[in-house]
Amino acid sequence: MTADALSSGKGHRDENFPVASWLLKPRYRAPILAFYRFARAADDVADHATASADAKLHLLEEMDRTLTGELDSAPQALVLRRISEERGLNPQHGLLLLEAFRRDVTKRRYSDWDELMDYCRYSAMPVGRFVLDVHGEDRALWPLSDALCAALQVINHLQDCAKDFRDLDRVYLPQDLMRTFEARVEMLGEPKAPEALRRVIAAMARKTGDLLSVSHAFAGRIQDRRLALEVSLIQKFAEDLDNRLMRRDPLSQRVHHRKRELVPLALAAFFGFLARSRA
Repeated sequence: MTADALSSGKGHRDENFPVASWLLKPRYRAPILAFYRFARAADDVADHATASADAKLHLLEEMDRTLTGELDSAPQALVLRRISEERGLNPQHGLLLLEAFRRDVTKRRYSDWDELMDYCRYSAMPVGRFVLDVHGEDRALWPLSDALCAALQVINHLQDCAKDFRDLDRVYLPQDLMRTFEARVEMLGEPKAPEALRRVIAAMARKTGDLLSVSHAFAGRIQDRRLALEVSLIQKFAEDLDNRLMRRDPLSQRVHHRKRELVPLALAAFFGFLARSRA
């Protein structure tokens, strides 16, 4: 079995947030797309509905060993390794990402917010750090990037909470928060979220809003203006989705943006970016 055999067919244009968009300078897009395809392949392995846990862990280990140069057998990892070597990029970000996917195979519940943030340290934060390294940005920006990436991860978890439970029996809603609001995991299988579950989701959205407050200054400190604009857009999209999650039920209502809804948000982010640039 290969990772390609477990592919979902999903690509970077199917994601909720921009990935290596045309806003970025062309020379930076290739390594970012290589990293995305590596992450997509690993994610598809971890999330496959019928492959065994042992088979998934074997494929993830193969990707790990290919990234470190012990093997050449995992195609997406091999491409990322070669382009990283050409650009002088450290493989640490990809290796950390693989730890998150191993956890997805073996771990189905999270006890509290801190444990979820530890998961995000592997599943989300390496992505932003890799993009910053590709652009040669100061690593002092990592904490701001980490906050934004963790927020994006939690937003995705909340949007997909019912699907993750139904298809994978995986629940990212912290168990202590579920107990606080007297919500049960089984509620994720209902057609409409009961009030207790809605309170859990809204509480997580508020904590995500705190992360977005931290990351609000991120774009303004990025030296590469084209990357800064992309980050401004992502921040704006994330803030809007987080506000929706405070009001909407992801089990019965649409939370994801439609394309036409992105236009006014993108314009607001763009003009806000221009105003900050001129200040």
